[in-house]
Amino acid sequence: MTSLRERMVREDIEPGGVRDPRVLESMRTTPRHEFVPPAQRHLAYVDMALPIGETQTISGPFVVAYMTEHLEPKPTDRVLEIGTGCGYQAAVLARLVGEVISIERIRGLHDQARANLRPMRLANLRLVFGDGQMGVPQAAPYDLVIAAAAGDSIPTAWL
Repeated sequence: MTSLRERMVREDIEPGGVRDPRVLESMRTTPRHEFVPPAQRHLAYVDMALPIGETQTISGPFVVAYMTEHLEPKPTDRVLEIGTGCGYQAAVLARLVGEVISIERIRGLHDQARANLRPMRLANLRLVFGDGQMGVPQAAPYDLVIAAAAGDSIPTAWL
């Protein structure tokens, strides 16, 4: 799978303009296949969104890399991620920053992310079950906020 991750970075992510070496390394070392359902694993390193259950998807690798690079993460940052999904974006971020707090409102996805992330032992990553509209104020302040969810407006609490 390592060679598939390397090809994904070389053929799908770098040509799209992602240049941050730390982001590229995180994409090379985070096993995306561990975050997709077994029936989809053969597509894990293809640059496309894939279903993860609960009518949700894991974003394509380029989108994850692009969003992560534009966040401009620093090793000392505390990041709030809205919409944990299967946990892939949180795992990519945890390799780059001091702490990630990720909130998910769908119980099945929250539980799935917890199971997906457990073997990785990312001590700087905390998963929260709840509605991300209010963020996670008890863990604030944050240096950065990233949302893997769609909406009509940005909730004031995120600002």
